[in-house]
This record gives sequence, structure tokens and C-alpha cells, in this order.
Amino acid sequence: MMIAAVKETLSHAPLVCAAIAAFSLAALAAALTAQYAYGMEPCTLCLYQRVPYALTAILGLAGFFAAWKFGRPKAAALLLFISSVVFLIGATIALYHAGVEQRWWISFLEGCKVTFDTGETKSLLEKIQTLSAVPCDQPAWEDPFFGLSMAAWNVIISAGAAFDCLIASILIARKANGVL
Repeated sequence: MMIAAVKETLSHAPLVCAAIAAFSLAALAAALTAQYAYGMEPCTLCLYQRVPYALTAILGLAGFFAAWKFGRPKAAALLLFISSVVFLIGATIALYHAGVEQRWWISFLEGCKVTFDTGETKSLLEKIQTLSAVPCDQPAWEDPFFGLSMAAWNVIISAGAAFDCLIASILIARKANGVL
């Protein structure tokens, strides 16, 4: 009975698309609140992690209007599938950032690191000027219970959202084709 209720909810295209848009906007609002209300300055990788949420907010709104206003649930299913891929890309960016924070690897971004190789043509002053104001390898906040940074939490949240969007896109397409 619970599974049937979940299937019914996830196969309702306007509801799912609106929820994805609202979720993405809430995530962006949380990031901006952390930045402006609590003074947690983002690094370059933090800013990159916001892009998938902005894209999925737009895709969710487009899917909502496609399903609700224009009666096109298959278009909404496609937009949710694309959102799933975008969330997966966001999870990958967040995983990369979490790895940089844990010092599993060094960031490839020029703004996140300074190398002192003598073979490079840039002067030390030019390298320092290209640095981000906030280093990518130092978390701005860590969860006091689990010790996870915002980037680590974003891995979990984005991967879960990718999975949810994928399942919803399949269920909506099946319902639109009369299979569900």
C-alpha cells in the first residue's frame, strides 16, 4: 500500500516537477543564506555546485508548465530525466570538492591552489592574484554530528535527487503510455 502511494505520487508530473523546482530553489536559498546571513564565503567549487540547482529549478518549472498548462507529461518526464543527469553532475562536482577538502587530491582549478614550480611563466604575484578569496580545501562548515562538510552533504543530497528524478521520469512516462 505504501509503495502504491509512492508510485502514485512520483507519477504525478506537475507535482514532481514543482517539487524539484521548489527543492532546487530552497537549496540555492540555503547556500545564499549561509553566505550572506552567516558570512560563510564560498570557494570556487562551492559556486560551481550551485549551477546544477539553478538548472534543475528551471527544468522543474518548465516541466511543471509542460505537464500542468500544456498537458504534456512525456515532456515533463524528459525534463525530469535531464534533471536527473544534472543532479548527477552536481553530485560529481560535490564529490570532487569533498575529496579536495579531505585532501584526497589537489584541485585542478587554478583559483584553488598555488604551485611554486619554477618552470611556469607566471610570477608568484600573478598566481596569488588568481587565487580564490576562500581556499577550496578548507570547509566553511562541518556537521557537528557526522563531521560532514557542506560538499559531502551535497554529494548525498544531489545523488538522492538524481535517483528520485530518474524514478519519477520513468513512472511518468509509463503512466503517459498507459503502462502504469
